[in-house]
Amino acid sequence: MSQVLDTPPPTSAPAEDDLAALAAHHGLSVSGARPSLPEYIRQLWARRHFIAAFSTAKLTSQYSQAKLGQVWQVMNPLLNAAVYFLIFGVLLGTKKGVPDYVPFLVTGVFIWTFTQSSILAGTRAISGNLGLVRALHFPRAALPISFCLQQLQQLLFSMCALVVILLCFGVPVSASWVLAIPALVLQFTFNAGVSMIMARFGAKTPDIAQLMPFVLRTWMYVSGVMWSIEHLAAKHHNWPSWVVPVLQANPAAVYIDLMRYALIDSFHSSQLPHHVWLIATGWALLAGVGGFIYFWKAEETYGRG
Repeated sequence: MSQVLDTPPPTSAPAEDDLAALAAHHGLSVSGARPSLPEYIRQLWARRHFIAAFSTAKLTSQYSQAKLGQVWQVMNPLLNAAVYFLIFGVLLGTKKGVPDYVPFLVTGVFIWTFTQSSILAGTRAISGNLGLVRALHFPRAALPISFCLQQLQQLLFSMCALVVILLCFGVPVSASWVLAIPALVLQFTFNAGVSMIMARFGAKTPDIAQLMPFVLRTWMYVSGVMWSIEHLAAKHHNWPSWVVPVLQANPAAVYIDLMRYALIDSFHSSQLPHHVWLIATGWALLAGVGGFIYFWKAEETYGRG
C-alpha cells in the first residue's frame, strides 16, 4: 500500500502593502523619490555652498580658452550694444528724442542679456548635465539656480563697465542708484523661476533649446531694449489703447526700465508704468514660486530614460 506524502501548499508572494509596511518599518524609501516641498527646500539650502561654487567655477571656465579670458564677460554685451547702436540708433533713428541714448541703450542691453542668458542656460541645465544628474544625488533645482547665479555674477562684472559709461556720458551719481539692488533681486528671482520652468521643458524635450534663441530674440524686440516704448507710442497714435500698457508690463521691459530709472537721471518716473514696483514684485513671485514648484513636481524624472 502506497504511502501518500502531504506536501505543504505553495506560499504566496507577500502583498505589496506588506512590503511597503516592512520597508517603512526599517526606514527604507523608494530610490529617487520626490521629497516633500519643505524637505526639498531644506536640501537645497543645505547645498547652497555647492550652488555658489558651481556657478563660480562655470563662470571662470567660460572663457578659459580665450586669450583675453574674463575680459569677454564685459566685451560681449558692449559689442552687442555697439551693433545695436549702429543699426537701431543711427540707421533706424531710434535715438531721436531719447536723452542719454548711449547709457539708455547699454543699460537695456546689459539687463536684457542677464535675462536671456539665464533662460538659455536654464533650458540646458538638466539635458546638458545628464552625467552629473545621474551620478550624484542632489536637488536638481540647484542646477538652473546656479546657472542664474553665474549670469548674475557676469552682470555684476558688466555693471562696472556700465558705471564707467554712465560717468563718461555725463550721468551723475545719485541716491537713486541704490534702487538697482532691489531691482536686480527681483529680476534674479524672475530669471531663476523661468529658468526652472525651461529646465523641466528642456529635460523632456531637448530640441526646445534650438527654438529658444528665436523666441528670446522676438521677446527682446518688443521689450524696448533698443528703443523707447513711450516715444514709439507717441509716433503711432493709431495703435489700440491696450498696446502700450501691455508692452510696459512685459517683465523684461519692467526690469530694464527700473534699472534705467535707478541709474539714468534723465529717465523719469513718468516713463514707468503705474505701480511698477508692484508689477515687478508680482512677476518675480509668479515666476519664482510657480517655477520652483513646477520644477519640483518632476524631480524624480530628471536623468531617467
